[in-house]
Amino acid sequence: MKKEIEARGLSEEEYKYLLKILKREPSPLELDIIGAMWSEHCCYKSSKHILKKLPTEGKQVIIGPGENAGAVNIGNGYVAIFKMESHNHPSFIEPYQGAATGVGGILRDIFTMGARPIAMLNSLRFGHPNDKKTKYLIDGVVRGIGDYGNCMGIPTVGGETYFDESYNKNNLVNAFCIGITKRKNIFLGKAKTIGNPVIYVGSKTGCDGIQGAVMASQSFDKKAEEKRPTVQVGDPFTEKLLLEACLETMDKKLVEGMQDMGAAGLTSSSFEMSDRGKRGMKLYLDRVPLREKLNLKEIMLSESQERMLVVAKKGKEKDVMNIFKKWGLDAEVIGEVIKERCIKIYSEGNEICSLPTKVVVEKAPKYKRKTKKPSYLKTTGKFNYNSLPEPKDYNEILLKLFSSPDLCSKKWIYEQYDFSVGTNTILGPGSDCGIIRIKETGEAIAITVDGNMRYTYLNPFIGGINAVCESYRNITCCGGKPLALTDCLNFGNPENKEVMWQFKKAVEGIAQAAKSLNTPAVSGNVSFYNETNKTSIYPTPIIGMVGILEKAEDYIPSFFTNEGEDILILGNLKQEELGGSAYLKWIYNKVEGKPPQPNINTEKKLQKIITKCRDIISCAHDISDGGIAVSLAEMSIKNNIGAHIKFYFSKRKDFLLFSEPQAVIIITTKDKEKIKIAAEKENVNIAEIGKTQGNRLYIENVIDISLKEIEQARKSFFEKLLPD
Repeated sequence: MKKEIEARGLSEEEYKYLLKILKREPSPLELDIIGAMWSEHCCYKSSKHILKKLPTEGKQVIIGPGENAGAVNIGNGYVAIFKMESHNHPSFIEPYQGAATGVGGILRDIFTMGARPIAMLNSLRFGHPNDKKTKYLIDGVVRGIGDYGNCMGIPTVGGETYFDESYNKNNLVNAFCIGITKRKNIFLGKAKTIGNPVIYVGSKTGCDGIQGAVMASQSFDKKAEEKRPTVQVGDPFTEKLLLEACLETMDKKLVEGMQDMGAAGLTSSSFEMSDRGKRGMKLYLDRVPLREKLNLKEIMLSESQERMLVVAKKGKEKDVMNIFKKWGLDAEVIGEVIKERCIKIYSEGNEICSLPTKVVVEKAPKYKRKTKKPSYLKTTGKFNYNSLPEPKDYNEILLKLFSSPDLCSKKWIYEQYDFSVGTNTILGPGSDCGIIRIKETGEAIAITVDGNMRYTYLNPFIGGINAVCESYRNITCCGGKPLALTDCLNFGNPENKEVMWQFKKAVEGIAQAAKSLNTPAVSGNVSFYNETNKTSIYPTPIIGMVGILEKAEDYIPSFFTNEGEDILILGNLKQEELGGSAYLKWIYNKVEGKPPQPNINTEKKLQKIITKCRDIISCAHDISDGGIAVSLAEMSIKNNIGAHIKFYFSKRKDFLLFSEPQAVIIITTKDKEKIKIAAEKENVNIAEIGKTQGNRLYIENVIDISLKEIEQARKSFFEKLLPD
């Protein structure tokens, strides 16, 4: 029996607990169902009590955590619906299909709520470029994301990609999607009305993805490749048909609720819809459309893609089925909603399973795991920056930074994505955030994903705060008003006390920043067990932020647009904010020190200043990875407009040029006096540092380099990594 329990991903203690609440021995099929639904991936048993620290309410929030995605009010009767999720484990085992089905899954989370997806972003982490598997993984992941999104006709308008040896055996693929709909047209994943028919729609069920949820809730070892059969196979052309059919049934008011058959497939969709509606279901497995002969466990746990479970309004089932069949999709009534709060499963006319939804969902285990501060933190924070040799050639250092994996041009990646399809993209990849026009209202949505894993490694609490602040600041720089966030929390094994400490502190940091900035968390995802052979990834919380521009034309670009304009700095340009910096990592191969200290109050003030002065700001870009020297170069390259800069150095030049202070924004303007007045009113530091001119980046007595040289350095990384 022990082997049977372990095969389902359950511990002996969990099995004993199951016997206590079920009050009988489960059948093999019931044990399969419980194993999937009680997996970390499905029930969040290690994280749920900590996630409660996150603020989830606000005037702008329409729907918070608990549904397929979160929803916020964007005015004029419309809502934005968005979420971010991980597909890490599948993307390591089979990068192309793992990434592709991650995109497919997050798209379904959006349109199952009645919203048409309008944009996607992604946050990617790969191992060191010298690791033999990195090239294979990045090629497969990027092609998977691009092929699926491009076929669907959804633009991928931004994202981020980092490389580090901590991801050698566990790459991260986090996918973000946002859609819009009218507030009155939101649909929820609930089964409420007794007697309503339950309809299976989409592709036929196959044997791919079986026990995928269990696999995603386990650490890897040397046998990771053997888990390839648990990875789903995607078909974006079928997904496009599914999207249109689902939206049509919703538009015609034929359905009560809808749920994607994601992790744990038919099992999770039926139990979760029933639990939300405080009802149950009868399911007749003989009616499920199959690609091949499957046993009952395989039917219930298959994670075949492009499938939905629909609760139709009684008497409208034929209308629903006709719509899906018109779009070339399978549609079969496989059950009905019942009053009793349990799922009853039938095969060949016999009831073979009857599980209370309360046992499977509400009573799932919840752990308050022990925590312990990691031992490595005893030394990292004491690092002496003066022990580093001061550079002799700053031009050379800048070129090395731009040819590094983190700061190089990501064109090789985003040129594989169609970021202009739909003709609504205002700002695409390479900017501080993506901006999508909403033609129906004249507004625009600003979206970004951010997270610095080195900061979180050195101080999870500060790293969590900085991730939220970076996202908030990126929305600010583009002229938007930040509204709310979604998160994707990627960590190692939660049974490891040090990993759990990292997770707890990071969530507390995110919660503090989100509350202070009035950007509640309306959706999200936790990905644990990102470790191989007991070696964990860096703690990597990723924040997806959504903001609104009342007028689409009010957006602010991230790059110099005119010569002869004044370059100003808003915020406190601190020196020696080098802990976890790109400078330490890619010049000295060190991840040491204390991460940059956040300043939430200044972030809010910067938002006010940019909003008030947006009509006279030509461009804005925050200081982040690489420091001010890198930020100025990034602003110059896009339009081949250089800068002439003068700094006062009170310490070593590198301590200022490559420091990564938070809450600092670089802007250009032709009306500096008005901005100075606005900054003084908010009591925010403002400094005039130079002008836009020429085609070189010139920082007096330190750096003098052509933009062409910088651009060539930026292109060199991918030219060497993937020469073909």
